[in-house]
Amino acid sequence: MSAAAGDDVLVRLEDLRTYFQGDRRLFDRVLGRERGVVRAVDGVDLEIRRGEVLGLVGESGSGKTTLGRTILRLTPATSGRILFEDHDVGTLRRSELRRLRRRMQMIFQDPYSSLSPRLTIAYLLTEPYTINDVPPSERYAVDELLEMVELSPELASKYPHELSGGQARRVGIARALALHPEFLVADEPTAGLDVSAAASVLNLMKDLAKRLRLTYLIITHNLNVVGYVADRIAVMYLGQLAEVGPADAILGAPAHPYTRALLSAVSEADPRRRRNGHRMLVPGEIPSPRNPPPGCRFHTRCPYAEQRSREEIPQLEEIGPGHVVACHFWEKVRAEPVPAPTSSELRA
Repeated sequence: MSAAAGDDVLVRLEDLRTYFQGDRRLFDRVLGRERGVVRAVDGVDLEIRRGEVLGLVGESGSGKTTLGRTILRLTPATSGRILFEDHDVGTLRRSELRRLRRRMQMIFQDPYSSLSPRLTIAYLLTEPYTINDVPPSERYAVDELLEMVELSPELASKYPHELSGGQARRVGIARALALHPEFLVADEPTAGLDVSAAASVLNLMKDLAKRLRLTYLIITHNLNVVGYVADRIAVMYLGQLAEVGPADAILGAPAHPYTRALLSAVSEADPRRRRNGHRMLVPGEIPSPRNPPPGCRFHTRCPYAEQRSREEIPQLEEIGPGHVVACHFWEKVRAEPVPAPTSSELRA
C-alpha cells in the first residue's frame, strides 16, 4: 500500500508500559517468593500516522497483543502516555472514553469467542449502536455492513457457529466498522485461515483502508501478512521495540538480528526476499517477561552478541529515513545477505 501522506500523527505512544502481577508458581510458593512482575510492554515509544497501515510483528510472548489492547485501553497501562490526536487516552473519564471508542475499534483474533453464540449476526452487528447510543441517522443497515465485507445479506439470520472461519472473521470486521471508526487494531487477522481465505481477508482489509480512509495497526507473528499490506513495520521482542521502519527497508535491509530471524522463518516467494542469502536460526525460546535478560534482551539468542550486549541496553538509533533499530552491531547485521525464506523455526 502507498505510504501515508505527510506526518499527520493519529496515535502517539510515549514510554508506554503495561505490567502484570504474575502467578506464583509452585516453586515460588515453596520458597516463599513473591509473585513476579510480567513486563508485557516495557517502554514503547511509537507513532502511527493517519491513513497508514503499521504492522506489529513478533513471536508469542513479545507483548504485541498487550500493546494493541493497551492503546485502546482494553488493558490498563501501568505508566506512560497514549495520545489519540490531542486526547490523552489514559486520563479520559468513562463517558469520554466511550465517545472516543467509536473512533477506535479492535478486530479480535478469535471471532468465535468475541461473537456470542446465542445471538444472530444481525443482532451482533447492530448491538454496538445500542451500547454506544448511536442515533439512527448514523447507523449502517445490516445489509450495508455485510455488503462492506463482501458477505451475503442471507447471513443476517445465521448464528456464529454456522459460519466458516473466513465468514466469521468478516463479521468481526463488519462489527468493528459499524461505529465508523478511524483507527482499527487487527489482532492476527488471518490466524486459523487457509491461504486462500487469508489472502481474501487481507485484500478486503486493503480495500476498506482505501475506501474508508482507515488507519490500521495489524498485529501478527507472520511477516507474510505485513509484507503484503503494511506501509511500515515495527518488530517487537520481549516488550520492547527492536526495529521500526518502512516495509521495504525492514524486508529488504533488516538491521536487527531478530528481524533477520523472523525473515528466515518466512516461507514465501516474495521477490524482495527471493535472492541469495543465508538462514539465521535462533536457538531457544523467548525468555520470560517476568525476568528479562540484562543489557540487550535478545543477547541470549543472538549470534552477534558480545560482552557489551550483556551489559548495555541498546537504544533506538536512526539508520535511515524513518528507520530505527536497537542493536549495538546493526552495521554488521545489515551487511549480511538478506535471509532466504524457509519454513518456520520461530514458534507462532
